[in-house]
Amino acid sequence: MNLNQITVPVSDIERSIAFYEKLGLKLIVKALPHYARFECPEGSSTFSLHKADIAKGIEGIWVYFEVDSLDEYVNELQGKGLIFEELPLDKPWLWREARLKDPDGNQLILYFAGVNRKNPPWKIVE
Repeated sequence: MNLNQITVPVSDIERSIAFYEKLGLKLIVKALPHYARFECPEGSSTFSLHKADIAKGIEGIWVYFEVDSLDEYVNELQGKGLIFEELPLDKPWLWREARLKDPDGNQLILYFAGVNRKNPPWKIVE
């Protein structure tokens, strides 16, 4: 089994398209006003948006995007005006992460884990 795509609920498709294009995703389907799909810059996964009624104040979805050159990429995105809640920081789980939210409050984590993504020292070995 392979993860194909993640679909995230948003309140405004066009506003979210602009945000995710700034993030570096490539728009491949634009079915306004209800749906949009992007290709990730690496790999074969896709990421999509669907219009939904979103209750404010409720914690949204958390999406992780892995980036090899995390610090440089975050600097580039800051230059495009994206605001980060947390700049790149080494975490106890051996990942380096930066965090920001999309316009609807969905948590995005840009990270680099390297070998620790699938093989941390505490991995279950059968």
